[in-house]
Parts: sequence; C-alpha cells; structure tokens
Amino acid sequence: MDKRNLAFTRINYILLVVGMAIVVLGFLLMSGSGSTDTAYNPDIFSARRIKVAPVVCLIGFVSMIFAVMYKPKDKEVEK
Repeated sequence: MDKRNLAFTRINYILLVVGMAIVVLGFLLMSGSGSTDTAYNPDIFSARRIKVAPVVCLIGFVSMIFAVMYKPKDKEVEK
C-alpha cells in the first residue's frame, strides 16, 4: 500500500489524540458534585466550571479541527 494515498499521517493522529485529551480535561474540569433538593451547593457556579472548562473544551475542539485539516509539507518534490 502506498503511503502517499493515506488521508492522515502519524502527525495527524498525534494531534487528534492531544486535542481529544484537552477536551476530556475540559469535561473533567466541569465535573463535580451538584446541588440536591435539600442542600444548595454554590460550587456549581464557580469560575472553573463556568469560564475555564468551556474555554479548555473549545481549545480542544479547535485543535482537533486543526489536526484534521493539517497537511504536512512533503520533503520530496513530486515530479
């Protein structure tokens, strides 16, 4: 099988895994205990859950889009 006909290279897969790890990190930052019917937990409105985690997820999704669109430069000029 000719490697030039593959859609993704090894670098694309590495970038995809890194982007996916960033998204998972963002979702982990969003997680935590919530409020119940009997007790109110003000931590559900913390800056980590409301501001930081969505931005981390957005960065992860954008990096995954970049990983799909990334095309490495060929060292050999095609004839």
